[in-house]
Amino acid sequence: MNIVFSDLDHANHDVEAAIFREAGFDVPLLACRSEDDLIAHVADADIVLNQYAPFTRRVFQALPRLKQIIRYGVGVNNVDLAAASEAGVQVCNVPDYGMHEVSDHAIALTLALLRRIVPMNAASHAGRWEYAEAIPIRRQTTLTVGLIGLGRIGRLYATKMHALGFNVIGYDRFYTPNKDDGTDFIRAVSLDELYPQADVVAVFCPLTDETHHLIDSAALNNFKQGAYLINTSRGGIIDENALAEALASQHLAGAALDTTEQEPLPKDSPLWDKPSCLITPHMAWYSEDAAEELKRKVAQEAVRFARGEPINWPVNTPA
Repeated sequence: MNIVFSDLDHANHDVEAAIFREAGFDVPLLACRSEDDLIAHVADADIVLNQYAPFTRRVFQALPRLKQIIRYGVGVNNVDLAAASEAGVQVCNVPDYGMHEVSDHAIALTLALLRRIVPMNAASHAGRWEYAEAIPIRRQTTLTVGLIGLGRIGRLYATKMHALGFNVIGYDRFYTPNKDDGTDFIRAVSLDELYPQADVVAVFCPLTDETHHLIDSAALNNFKQGAYLINTSRGGIIDENALAEALASQHLAGAALDTTEQEPLPKDSPLWDKPSCLITPHMAWYSEDAAEELKRKVAQEAVRFARGEPINWPVNTPA
C-alpha cells in the first residue's frame, strides 16, 4: 500500500519515518492545503496521514483509491465523515494522546482567571504592589466547575479539579458518572441546570453540527453572573461575538480560549481588546512527550491498517 503525509507543520517527522522504515514503507511528505492540492497529489495514495488539509465529498469522489485517513489529533472536523463512510474510507484519530497536557492547560487557564494571575502580574510590573486590585477572589472549595463533555480529557480535568477542592458538575449526552470508574463525585446535570450553577464552565465536547455555536448569546445569558468560560476543545463551539459582548457587559468575569473558530484568531476579532479574555495559540495539547506520542501512534496505526491488522481508533464505519 502507498502511504503519504498530506500535510504536516511539525518541525520534523523523524519519529514517523523511523517506524515506516522499519515496516518497509517509504512515505513522502506533501504540503497539501486545499481540495485541489489533495486531488492533484494524493491520487495514488491508499493511506493518508492528515493534519489540516480538507477531505471533503469532492475530494473523496476524486480519490477512489483512498482507503484510510489518520488524523493528527482528536478532532476530525476537517474530514467529511459521511462522505468518507460512503466512499469506503476508514477514518482514524488519536483520542488518547496529550490528555494530561490538555487537562493541565485547562486547569492552568482556570486558575489564572480565578486568581487574577495575568492582571496582577501586569500591575506588579507596572509598579502597583497592591493585592486589592485582584478583589474579589473566592476560595476554591466554595466554587462549582461545570463541564460540557465528559470524555477522556473532561474526566481528567474533573478529577484534578475535584482534588483541588472544587465542586464538579457535568453534562454529557453519552456518559453518566459512576462508581465503577471513580467519577461518581461528578453530579450529572442538564445544560439548563449547569449554566446558572457553574462558577466556571469548561468545554470538552467535540465540534459537530449539533455543538456548533452551542454557547451562543442565549446560552451565555443563562450563565451565572460573574462566571468564567474555558475552552480547550474546538473554537466553533462558542459564538465569539456573543462571548465578546458578554465580557464587555461584564456578565462574564472572564474567559480563556486555547482554540478559536478561525485560527489564528483574526486581527479584527472583538476578543483581542478584552483583557479579561486569555488566549493561547492552540497549544494545550503540547509537550515534548505528547508530540512524540502522537507521531508514534499515527504512524503505528497506518502500519497496522496497511498490514491488515486490527486498528485501534476508528472514527467511522465505512460502507
